[in-house]
Amino acid sequence: MNPQVLFIVTGDPRTSPKPAEAIRIAAGVGTWKKADITVYLRDASVLALSEFCDEFIDEDNFTRYLPIVRDFGRPIYVQKGAPLLNEIGESPLKFEEISDDQLAGLAAKSNYVVRF
Repeated sequence: MNPQVLFIVTGDPRTSPKPAEAIRIAAGVGTWKKADITVYLRDASVLALSEFCDEFIDEDNFTRYLPIVRDFGRPIYVQKGAPLLNEIGESPLKFEEISDDQLAGLAAKSNYVVRF
């Protein structure tokens, strides 16, 4: 059984390269199929799901690697009620809103939790 790795992304993609790098790393590690990857976006990082991410830092990482993460067979999780969720428009990717309690459950089930 593969280890479970939870990527918690909180950075703002408009001002920080960390969210794009987190998505790139998650896609790369998941592609090896040696770990089961789950991605959770919180606060401003939910903007990574925007239909228009061309003004974000390292925007090509979002357009190139988020579809790979989506194809891992798990939803991309986002903070329930995140203030910027209404700004993403029609996201090209499916996502699921979860509460802080559900996030805690995901973290408890994970072998590794990586925060960006």
